[in-house]
Amino acid sequence: MSFVIANPEMLAAAATDLAGIRSAISAATAAAAAPTIQVAAAGADEVSLAISALFGQHAQAYQALSAQATIFHDQFVQALTSGGNLYAAAESHTVEQMVLNAINAPTQTMFGRSADRRRRQRDRGEPGRPKTAALLFGNGGNGFTQTTAGVAGGQRRQRGVDQQPAGPAASGARAPGTGG
Repeated sequence: MSFVIANPEMLAAAATDLAGIRSAISAATAAAAAPTIQVAAAGADEVSLAISALFGQHAQAYQALSAQATIFHDQFVQALTSGGNLYAAAESHTVEQMVLNAINAPTQTMFGRSADRRRRQRDRGEPGRPKTAALLFGNGGNGFTQTTAGVAGGQRRQRGVDQQPAGPAASGARAPGTGG
């Protein structure tokens, strides 16, 4: 079994901090967009116009790169947040299992069955194990099935499988006026 150590609260705090950094970078990028894309030429000569156009092209490339970085940043924050949530869920599941084990240890020892329905459901289908009701949680069970011959408390019969209903329906007779 591998052990993973992660603090979900710290991951959530880091994701929140990263979201704050993203908004600061986005605000700075938006503020710099207009002055850098449309750089005024220093003079009316060809060199000044070419340098101005070059700065404008670099500013547009920066804006495109910044948009891609923002998308990546959002995906990273989302991955960090969902990872923290998954670690928290795994941690709570582990704690839940530890509590269930603590509850079930005495009942398993004393009664040979667990105290909660989930473990009872997991035991279904195992040969030789009765489908008993849960002691603490659950909605009943199939009851005890006697497997020893000659002992009171034989197997329960289910109507429709190995028992015919009593009354006129069993003999095939119909009530007058019902057709058929």
